[in-house]
Amino acid sequence: MLYFAYGSNLHHKQMKKRCKDSKYIGCYTLKGFKLCFRNFFLGGGVADIQKKKNSSVLGAIYNISKKDEKKLDEYEDFPKTYIKKYFKLYGKKVMFYYMPKKSMHVPPSKRYIDIIRKGYKDCGYRDTYILVSKNKKIKVK
Repeated sequence: MLYFAYGSNLHHKQMKKRCKDSKYIGCYTLKGFKLCFRNFFLGGGVADIQKKKNSSVLGAIYNISKKDEKKLDEYEDFPKTYIKKYFKLYGKKVMFYYMPKKSMHVPPSKRYIDIIRKGYKDCGYRDTYILVSKNKKIKVK
């Protein structure tokens, strides 16, 4: 199964630890969505995406096994916190997690942002920014 990762799941080491069978395929930009942070976990907000015209989310495509999907379901608190949505990529279905209940913005913790930053680097995203809030963005070098 193909899985679109964003947020902390871009971090290759973390992803491999969670999903032993996962194979990183490559970078992918999901258009029509924006990255945001909400809910409170690990000392701050956690990544979610929401629809937004003329926006995009930098992410990655992984090939995961059914066993990996079950591990991710546990980690993402499916179906309580996140639900699954799908899109097509070259005729194949790609799954991603999405929070159906859109709570207020909660700034992420420094620790969580550092994991995301490492994930961006793992995926080859350089000289881009992670928009943390309306007034704050962090550069990935």
